[in-house]
Amino acid sequence: MSRYRLLPAPGQEAGLLEHCRHARYVWNLAVEQHAHWRPGRTSAPGYLEQARQLTNARAEFAWLRAGSQTVQQQALRDFNQAMRNFFAGTHRRPSWRKAGMHEGFRQVAVRPEHIQKLNRRFGRVWVPKVGWVRLRWSRAVPEGVKSYRITRDRAGRWHVAFAAKPDPLPRPGNNQAVGVDRGVAVSAALSTGELLTTPSLTVGERRRLARLQRQLARCQRGSNRHRRVKAAIAKLSARQVDRRNDWVEKTSTDLARRFDVIRVEDLNIQSMTRSAKGTLKKPGTNVRAKSRLNRGILSNGWGRLVARLEHKAAGRVEKVNAAYTSQTCSTCGHRAPENRESQAEFRCRVCGFRCNADINAARIIAAGRAVTARGALKPPGGAENREPQPATSTE
Repeated sequence: MSRYRLLPAPGQEAGLLEHCRHARYVWNLAVEQHAHWRPGRTSAPGYLEQARQLTNARAEFAWLRAGSQTVQQQALRDFNQAMRNFFAGTHRRPSWRKAGMHEGFRQVAVRPEHIQKLNRRFGRVWVPKVGWVRLRWSRAVPEGVKSYRITRDRAGRWHVAFAAKPDPLPRPGNNQAVGVDRGVAVSAALSTGELLTTPSLTVGERRRLARLQRQLARCQRGSNRHRRVKAAIAKLSARQVDRRNDWVEKTSTDLARRFDVIRVEDLNIQSMTRSAKGTLKKPGTNVRAKSRLNRGILSNGWGRLVARLEHKAAGRVEKVNAAYTSQTCSTCGHRAPENRESQAEFRCRVCGFRCNADINAARIIAAGRAVTARGALKPPGGAENREPQPATSTE
């Protein structure tokens, strides 16, 4: 997706919001239909049946008929694809979309004349029932665009993303491999010794965010003051997300250009960031500490970094088992919990090797060696190194 900043006029913004409302309404109806299904009942309607129901609804309700039929049909197609992803086990079940949080719609059948460059800084895109909407021409639009998606974030900014699959970056051809260890204190530690940290809000911005959050707690819901404070918080959050995404793009591009093979830990981030609050009958423990850890993992963009690496370095990203990488010496292979003296320090109890703990783990990952429970080093091919390993304490 190639995303651009959209600059609609006030009248055009009302038309875009109307498209968003129609798309969200159709999506939520589809979610409700599938949520109503229970074992023993007839199957929930598929896309073809829902499309026929949409045609009947447009004939009956003038307000729905006034909207774009393409926008409403694409909402059904998006829901159908989301259900396929859910049944395939790759995504979560589609859920209810809320106003102010999920604002967007998709347009298809886009022709080349629907996207025009006006000058060096601006262009325009044709939106049905809205007209020509200006966009910031930050780079050339990819050729062969057939569809686009328009979204509005919580900070009130509009963006248009043109569906185009860019070509992967070329392999540098230097036969070098790098290991990437992702963490909370250090976002990405490389086996080359580099420590990379995701940029976040400044001290002053964090102070202002905390003050705004306290103000929001005292505001009456639905009041003008509540909306103003909520918008100010959204702008700060959007600033943080933009900085993280910019860091991810630059870091992934740099790694794809410098190394032939990029090895990362094989982590299930969705399970790692699951809430620990439990239920009323079985409440969780250390819930506040776990929630802080979850926020730290998500704010460092672990999943997005690997996803962008797989896009830019297609076929060159390898996932290595993360077990014991923080306890194993990258020099002699000795594994023991005592090797990890602290969050940042690693000292091997056998050979005395000292190193930053994250860099040591990145070197283990770069070698592509997964450590078995018995302490044997296992290379990517699968054959274990059966040489005697130093005695280690039991886990």
